[in-house]
Amino acid sequence: MLGKIVNFKKAKKPLKINLIGKYVVLEPINPKKHIKDLYKCFSLDKKGTLWTYMSDGPFKNIKQLDSYLKNKDCYFYAIYSKKHKKYSGLVSYLRVNLKARSIEVGYITYSPIIQRTVQATETMYLMMKNAFENLNYRRYEWKCDNLNKKSKNAAFRLGFKFEGIFRQAAISKKRNRDTAWFSIIDKEWKKL
Repeated sequence: MLGKIVNFKKAKKPLKINLIGKYVVLEPINPKKHIKDLYKCFSLDKKGTLWTYMSDGPFKNIKQLDSYLKNKDCYFYAIYSKKHKKYSGLVSYLRVNLKARSIEVGYITYSPIIQRTVQATETMYLMMKNAFENLNYRRYEWKCDNLNKKSKNAAFRLGFKFEGIFRQAAISKKRNRDTAWFSIIDKEWKKL
């Protein structure tokens, strides 16, 4: 048996355009413009819990955050909260596979002022909508540390399907990381 023949529409690399919603604007990262707000908003997390399951952070100074934002494998967006009138989070596309038409969302970092808010939900909606409707992907992935219950719950809430756990997939901050995989595919997007 063989898999279904795939309609070979071409996927596009993420474009450097703003993604505009009712509550947020996602802007391709420009450290000179975004870094001061981001650093201030991330600094509201006094315990550094934003970075518990991230490979980097917390950042002791703006220079460290600036270095983080220059990751060449990511398409970072700064999240502008219209309510707070400041850049208050980050999100990124990564693992872009044009041939398979697959893309991952990651490095999701919401400062305390937008965690569990409509701004956070709309950010994910705009990223998904862009991936499926503008960039022509057929698979949208979400991965997280299997111990990160908040991230896993968010994936389920947003309609992602759990695909499994990659055991001992990485070492992050000198600790083992089992990675939970989730996805949404193009035919599910319309329903979501």
